[in-house]
Formats: sequence, structure tokens, C-alpha cells
Amino acid sequence: MSEQHEEVLGKAYDARLMRRLLGYLRPHRRAVAIALVSIIGYSVLQLAQPYLTKLAIDDHITTGNLEGLDRIAFAFLVVLVGSFVLEYLQTYTMQMMGQRIMFDLRMEIYRHLQRLDVRFYDRNPVGRLMTRVTTDVDTLNDLFASGVISVFRDVFTLSGIMVVLVVMDWRLALVAFSVLPFIAWITHWFRRNARDSYRQVRGWIAKINAFLQENITGMATVQVFGRERRNYDQFDHINSRHRDAHVSSIFYYATFYPAVELLGSVATALLIWYGGGRVVQGTVELGALVAFLQYSQRFFKPISDLSEKFNVMQSAMASSERIFDLLDTPPLVESPREAKSLARQGGGHIRFEHVWFAYRNNDFVLRDVSFDVIPGQRVGVVGASGAGKTTLINLLMRFYDVNQGRITIDGIDIREMRLADLRRQFGLVLQDVYLFSGTIRENIRLGHKDIGDDRVRAAAASVRADRFIEGIPHGFDGEVAERGTTLSTGQRQLLSFARALAFAPDVLLLDEATSSVDTDTEHLIQDALRTLMKDRTTIAIAHRLSTVQDMDKILVFHKGELREIGNHQELLSQRGLYYTLYQLQYRDQEQSSMKLTHLSDFPTVG
Repeated sequence: MSEQHEEVLGKAYDARLMRRLLGYLRPHRRAVAIALVSIIGYSVLQLAQPYLTKLAIDDHITTGNLEGLDRIAFAFLVVLVGSFVLEYLQTYTMQMMGQRIMFDLRMEIYRHLQRLDVRFYDRNPVGRLMTRVTTDVDTLNDLFASGVISVFRDVFTLSGIMVVLVVMDWRLALVAFSVLPFIAWITHWFRRNARDSYRQVRGWIAKINAFLQENITGMATVQVFGRERRNYDQFDHINSRHRDAHVSSIFYYATFYPAVELLGSVATALLIWYGGGRVVQGTVELGALVAFLQYSQRFFKPISDLSEKFNVMQSAMASSERIFDLLDTPPLVESPREAKSLARQGGGHIRFEHVWFAYRNNDFVLRDVSFDVIPGQRVGVVGASGAGKTTLINLLMRFYDVNQGRITIDGIDIREMRLADLRRQFGLVLQDVYLFSGTIRENIRLGHKDIGDDRVRAAAASVRADRFIEGIPHGFDGEVAERGTTLSTGQRQLLSFARALAFAPDVLLLDEATSSVDTDTEHLIQDALRTLMKDRTTIAIAHRLSTVQDMDKILVFHKGELREIGNHQELLSQRGLYYTLYQLQYRDQEQSSMKLTHLSDFPTVG
């Protein structure tokens, strides 16, 4: 993850981004209207309170005329109750709207993540994508719940107070406004320095997240190689720098708010000094001076709030830019608008026609590969690591698209088929099995309600997985931990077989499916596969040549090229690349057997 990308804050206001963000308010127009009306009403009532105080003092208290004072007191009480109701309505509506927008945005991001191709995930770390769905969306919630509309409230309140002060007495208004240049300077100082400190805090948070993700995931390796102390010291350094950055930001906050309060008090003192003299001279009424003092107190609070909202706006702009950058990333592999359908009865003729493919630039992994797989045929794919074997499956499933050539099924280019229809043809079993948290039953059916319990049990029985399932607590309803960590490698592999078979695929794709299991488990799987592959097209990538010896056809790859085609006996008789691989594996197996024999000659102790 690019740490510099995470630290970028950008502008506090970007019209292009703000227009796009405001689009998320459209489904919530009613809530926005209620919030705006509440804000306007609340601001008006806040302006009314000092004016009612002025009327009570000038028209009744100083004159000794108590008639009508009770009505003013009642009006003041109504204003207080109305302010409470409107502030509650505003807060509740804005928070609810923020939560709903967060929900909508997270669903949109997750839906888009599901559409993106595998190549995108090859170059984007998981932690960075999780940050988009969690932290960045939370930042936008602050914008919607307390940012945009609250800024409107503060601006409206400030404007209203300034107008009222000028209308009441422009000389007193100038006295109150005399401290504004100093407030403007301290606000500029705060925003500039708070922005730098906030950038540092965000940068160190990104480093903490990256460090934790990497080290928690690799905790077993950390413990095996005794790196606990070294990694602890590294985390201590990162965490300390994050703390120091926070302490730095605390200084600016601790300076700014008392400074605004101090300047507000200076304005109050100036009003008392100048306005009190005018009251004594009889040119200003006492109630007007008291109202001015109350208005000035209400005037400086929105200023400090606006400075705080600056950071919210700035962070929201940066988060929105990262979110929209993700949402604007187009999937490189998509279903065509006008898709062609396959005739499932008796079909499934797979053909690679002069296929070239490179994961990056022109570093081709496959070079001019052509071969056929007819329906019902069992095909093995062998070759050294990096020969391009797994790439065949990636292209056949359309996780990636070919650079040159084409892949067809029954004469239809797979790029002209709907992705769901294409992938429904296949049952894929990988070497690295991924299991989800939940029950064993749900890991086999993967949420497809049309796969009943009988079908789940039959699939498990076919691959001999029912033996260990029945031996664990609750059987098929037994809980599976994240990534299946409570199960052995062989058990996870058997569940992946059961999962593939439960979906009754036309084509079975096996990618090193038996390389991670012991010999006894492999024999169980091989027995099951002989039955399962009958009348079903099978493409099996194998490291152990023993697993493909009885295949109808074997494809031998070397450095991205298809070098040999034939069955086991034909390839051995050619004494080519397959023969060399077979001899090397046979020799390794023979040496391993000899070592085991020598070990058995040692006497047992105890």
C-alpha cells in the first residue's frame, strides 16, 4: 500500500467531489429538507433569545412596567423548548441520514469489488481495500452527519448575528467586530498547522495498520523464527511516532480554542467599556447592550466550529477521492451486453486457439498455445513450476482475458458469454483451499438453496469426506473457523472436492488438488475421482505424474509453450520432456523409499 497515497489530504473543498457526494443525498431528500428547516428554525430561535432579553430590560425592567413581562418570559420559554425540539430533530435526522448514506455507500463499494477482475486484486493489497469500505466511509459519515449541514448552520448563524448587530447599532457592531482580524489570523495559523499534524497522524495510522495486518497474518512465522522482540520494538517505534504526532496536534487544539475564547472575552470587555459609557450617556439602552453581549458570545462559537469543520471537510475530500477512484476503476473482464448461450446437452468442447497471455507487459506466460478437450475427456496438464499450467485455468474461467488468440466452448468465444453462464460450467478445486467461517454444510453449498441436504451429504460421501465429518462435533452443522484453521489440510481439500461436486459441474478443474494431502488421503480421492470423472470432462493440473497416468490425454508445458501431447505410454515412448520429468520424479521417490528403509533398520528405544 502506498503510504504517500494514504497521507494525501488535498483541498478542504473540491467542487467536483462535493457535487458527486451531494448526489448521495438525493434518495434522502425528505431527511435533508427536515434537517435544513430545523437548522433555519433553530438559528432563528437562537437570534430571538437576546432580543427578547433586550425587550424585557428596556421596555419593562428599567421602566418598572411589569405588565407584559410575563408574556416575554413565556415567549422565552417557548423559544427554549422550540430550540430543544429543533436541535433534537436536526441531530437525529442528520445522524440517521449519515448512517443510511454509509450503508448505501458501503453496499455500492462492495458490489463494485465483486465485479472487479482478479488482475485488480493482484495489484491492490487487501488492507487498502478494507480501508476504503471502513475508515474512508466513516470519514464521509462525519461529513454528512455533522459537516456540510452544520457548516450551513454556522454560516447562517454568523450571518444572522452580523445583520442583527449592524441593524441594532452599527457603532457597537464595529467594536464587536474589531477582534475579527486577530481571529482570522489565529484561525489561519491553526488550520495550517493542524493540517500538517493531521497528515502525520494519518500517515502513522496507515503504517500501524499495515504493520499489524502483515505481522498478525504471519504470526506463526514470527514465533517460529523468534522475531517477537524485534517486531515488538518495531511496533513500539511506529506507535511512539503516532503518539508524538497526536501530541503535536493536541498543542494546536489546546492553543486555538482558548485563544478564540480569549478574543471573545476581549470583545466582551470592549463592548462593556464602550457600550457602558454610551449607556451612562443615554445614547444606548441597557437592554441593547445586554443583547449585544449575548450576541457576541454566540458569534464566536460558530467561528471555532467552522475551524474544526475544516479538518472534517479536508479529510472527507481525501477519503471521497480515494473511494471514487476505486468506484471509477472499470472491470477489465465483464459480461458482454449481447451474450451467447451454450447448449448444455452433450456440449462442452473446449478449444484453445493460438493463445498468448502475459500478466504484465510483454512477459508472456503462454505462447501460441493450441489444443482441444472434447466432452467427457480427461486431460492432465504437467510441467515445471512457472510453465503456465495454472494460467490455463485462469483464462478458461475468464479471471483474465487472453492477449492474443481465443478460447472457445462449442465454438463460442468465452468473451461472448455471460460470466455467470461460463463459470457455471466448471467445478474448480485449488491447491490452496479457502473455507469461510460457518458450518461445514454451508461451506459445501455456499448459500445455494437449491443444493439440498441430501445433495450435500452425497457429495461428501463421494469424496469420502463424510468419514471425518461424522467424527467431529455436530457433524455437518459443525462450525468451521476462519479459513478452516481447525481442520487439517487433507480435510479442507476433501471439503473443496465435495463443494465442487455438489454444484454438478460439466467440467471439473483440478489445480494441484492432491499435492497437499497425504498418501492415504490421496488414494481415497483417486478412488472417488475415477467414478466422478466418468462422463465428465476433466482438466487436472498435477505436480505428481502418478495422478495423471491414466488420463486420456496429457499436455506437457515448458516455459509457456505446449511441448508434448499424448497419453502416458505415448509420451514415455517419445523419451522427451515428459520422460525426463517422469525419471526425475521416479528417482526422487526411490531415494525417499530407501531413506525410509534405512530409518526402519534403527532399533527402537523404550
